[in-house]
Amino acid sequence: MSGTTAKTAEVECSNCGTINRVPAVADGTPRCGKCSTPLRWVVDATDDEFHAVVDESSLPVLVDVWAPWCGPCRMVSPALERLAGELAGNLKLVKVNADDNPAVSQRFEVRSIPTLILLSRGEVLDKQIGALPEHQLRSWLESRLPTGAS
Repeated sequence: MSGTTAKTAEVECSNCGTINRVPAVADGTPRCGKCSTPLRWVVDATDDEFHAVVDESSLPVLVDVWAPWCGPCRMVSPALERLAGELAGNLKLVKVNADDNPAVSQRFEVRSIPTLILLSRGEVLDKQIGALPEHQLRSWLESRLPTGAS
């Protein structure tokens, strides 16, 4: 899927401040090119890219199904991005706009947003519907990540 592999994001290393390009799809864990610290991995995905970005990921993936008009979605998004930073090297955060990507919503039977789906190699580990405060999201994630991932 050539369009997916070309998609990158610029991420600042939390250790040394170096700006790194992080691809949407990669083997292993993105690390800083200067100091090798694991990088926060946050990706936007479409229906067409979902399999390559999520199902084939070697890391556990937290899928955030959201919409731009959803207030609770906008409230939870910064917390999820912070958690992705705290769990860098152990978790990939993938954001899917429900309005633009109905196949993902259909696959996971999303009926309300935000819906968070924790997956490992394409298999659902757990699902969280609705917005939670950051400390509850952290507890939920850490209790459900595969052993050794947190």
